[in-house]
Amino acid sequence: MGHALGQRLNWLFEDLDDRIERREGCTVAEIFKKAGESGFREAEHGALCEVIKELRAGSLRIVALGGGAFIQQDNAALMKASGVPVVFLDAPVAELWERCCKEAAASGAKRPLLRSQQQFRELYEARRKAYLKAPMRIQTSGRSVQEIAAEIARRLVLQPMGIRTEQGEVE
Repeated sequence: MGHALGQRLNWLFEDLDDRIERREGCTVAEIFKKAGESGFREAEHGALCEVIKELRAGSLRIVALGGGAFIQQDNAALMKASGVPVVFLDAPVAELWERCCKEAAASGAKRPLLRSQQQFRELYEARRKAYLKAPMRIQTSGRSVQEIAAEIARRLVLQPMGIRTEQGEVE
């Protein structure tokens, strides 16, 4: 989804987990194994602080957060204070489970919190209340990625930019 929106706007796309892995020098699964979820959340917050700083400096990018990032109070407060638009992409939990399984299989990534459909459902239901606090919610069920990207761009009044550098700046 973020890739499609980035392409539509000619903005960079970044998955926060990728930044965390670059900063830490190991995979998310390895961070969970070595430092537990609390260690991962610390690394996640540090990476989010970096991204927010870059966005405030004018970097044009779409950033995908992991499912637990927004529910961390420090992260939610940071995003709210920054004024950076936050969008909750909503869908039925069964559809989300299917998407996450396909994504993990396609990338070969081990998702530490993707153990069983029942556990996934419980985690989603526990997090949903926090997700609903996002300033914007878009229903994605049964819709194409291009439709969703178009709606986000329209609702946030985002326009395509000129040529961008690898740092996300427009030339």
